[in-house]
Amino acid sequence: MSSGRKIYTFSCRHPNILRLYGYFHDATRVYLILEYAPRGEVYKELQKLTKFDEQRTATYMTELADALSYCHSKRVIHRDIKPENLLLGSNGELKIADFGWSVHAPSSRRTTLCGTLDYLPPEMIEGRTHDEKVDLWSLGVLCYEFLVGKPPFEAETYQETYRSISKVEFRFPPFVTEGAKDLIVKLLKHNPYHRLPLKDVLAHPWITTNSTKQPSSRKSEAATSNRTPS
Repeated sequence: MSSGRKIYTFSCRHPNILRLYGYFHDATRVYLILEYAPRGEVYKELQKLTKFDEQRTATYMTELADALSYCHSKRVIHRDIKPENLLLGSNGELKIADFGWSVHAPSSRRTTLCGTLDYLPPEMIEGRTHDEKVDLWSLGVLCYEFLVGKPPFEAETYQETYRSISKVEFRFPPFVTEGAKDLIVKLLKHNPYHRLPLKDVLAHPWITTNSTKQPSSRKSEAATSNRTPS
């Protein structure tokens, strides 16, 4: 395990990020001591239900956007947000896991092609440098997949998927509501600087109307404002 990896796995402490408590190794393996997430992968839950309703999706988006905002404040880019890398805690809360493709990037500019094909943003497949805004794209793809049951750029061949991503070509089924469409479209922008910032994702009307959770930052603010002055 590199020293760079240790910096951000131990420093990221957020209710929606799977905790790494420590690690040890022998001659052939590294063993991670991780927080237990008893409800398993979000991917398996999505397979079982085929898709999620708006309330569940908006709640997951709140938890994800809040956790990613925390990561980005620590200069950590995840770069591989997808259902397989999201776990569920004992109360059904979402936990970001598997930071295998993540990077602690103080310069905020990277060139490595990584992640999962259906979730790759245009700047990655086009060989351009990228920064934390790749996670905003992944958030849009994930929101679509939660609501529809499959990623927006899924195609029969890799070439078709690459082309669809590069041109940002996708369609919504008729059951997706206008509010959800608005959020997804604002995240799936070819130009990274045109993507909706995480703070605006958390304040988006579709999110605030449907989510059952508040961002942890707002809970802290509420707790502070409700304290009785001594």
